[in-house]
This record gives sequence, C-alpha cells and structure tokens, in this order.
Amino acid sequence: QVQLVESGGGLVQPGGSLRLSCVASRSIFSYNVMGWYRQAPGKERELVATIDSSSDSTNYADSVKGRFTISRDNAKNTVYLQMNNLKPEDTAVYYCNLKIIIGNFEVWGQGTLVTVSS
Repeated sequence: QVQLVESGGGLVQPGGSLRLSCVASRSIFSYNVMGWYRQAPGKERELVATIDSSSDSTNYADSVKGRFTISRDNAKNTVYLQMNNLKPEDTAVYYCNLKIIIGNFEVWGQGTLVTVSS
C-alpha cells in the first residue's frame, strides 16, 4: 500500500508564491502518473497538473498555465507544485494523486489548504 503526504500549503498574498510537496511512502517502479488536484469550497475537485514517471509528459489546467510548474524527483519519491503569481481564485484544498497504470491503482493524499488573500 502506498500513502501520499502533502505539505507546503498556507496563507499567501495575491501575487505571492508557494511550493507544495507530496511524498510517496515507497518507490513506484511501474509507469505512473502523479498529479495535483484542487477543490474550492462549494466546487468539484478539478485537475491542476500531472506529470508522468519519466517526467517527459506534463499537463496543466488552462487556469494555471504559465503560473504553476509541476516536477518530480523519483529518487525522493516526491512530486512538487511550484505556484507563482497566486490569485484569490487559487484558494482551495490541494490534493496529491498517484495513478499506477498497470493494475489500475489510484491513491490520494489527505490534502493541504492554500489560501490566497490580502
């Protein structure tokens, strides 16, 4: 069983930056995709960004393109989300997600709250 633990959330002013981290409890050797999703109050969970295990393929929501960058360090079992030029509409609980394609396995982290407010 793999567990994901997020960190790095907090309160930041508009225009500020935060970096979220998500650590997996063990190495994943099968091809996989890790990603960040977010859920704002009263809204459905939405995709923010994903990255595959070779780091060759990334995908971003249109609302964060040019502001957010997803990356991963497989040696540390960690995926990052660098968030720049944050806006109040980025306020949400951010969840880390792991999908192992073979076996159709999926796991979520517990979430970390990001609040963008002056």
